[in-house]
Amino acid sequence: MERNNQGEFYRQGRIEVICGSMFSGKTEELIRRMKRAEFAHQKVEIFKPAIDVRYSEEDVVSHDKNYIPSTPLDSSSSILLLSSDIDVVGIDEAQFFDEGLVHVCNELANRGVRVIVAGLDMDYKGVPFGPMPALCAIADEVTKVHAICVKCGALAYVSHRLVAGDKRVLLGETQEYEPLCRACYQKTLKN
Repeated sequence: MERNNQGEFYRQGRIEVICGSMFSGKTEELIRRMKRAEFAHQKVEIFKPAIDVRYSEEDVVSHDKNYIPSTPLDSSSSILLLSSDIDVVGIDEAQFFDEGLVHVCNELANRGVRVIVAGLDMDYKGVPFGPMPALCAIADEVTKVHAICVKCGALAYVSHRLVAGDKRVLLGETQEYEPLCRACYQKTLKN
């Protein structure tokens, strides 16, 4: 909390983005930050897209099976309705939300809410994904986390899709995706 010019206390809102490829620890970091806020007796609420039912229909769950209760939503606009009187808002798998998420995050931060957003910055083709590029642009802080390339051990660059299909959204795990560095990803494109 900070003081304004009149000496009154107020919360300073902010937007924190955690981005990177699959298997890089984005959700793990989101859960860690949210649990720290809970420990500090802050009111927290975490949201995820309703389409993400990989580990749980309701909880946000990391690949390491750590979890935190969440509210699944179909639209980013619902976040504003469900966030009154909240100190910290967490948003997982942000790439699956609509472009309105950028406005929602700005609105929350302008109200004094700390907003923590986690999501893939690129799709399986290496193309910026959903609202994530705009969220990175307006964020007060961006943390890019990296998986390890399964081919050579370098820092991963992209989530390479292992199964056929050109749908942009395909929920999956290690059977469907693997983290690759830029060089190994380029080699797969040539094969």
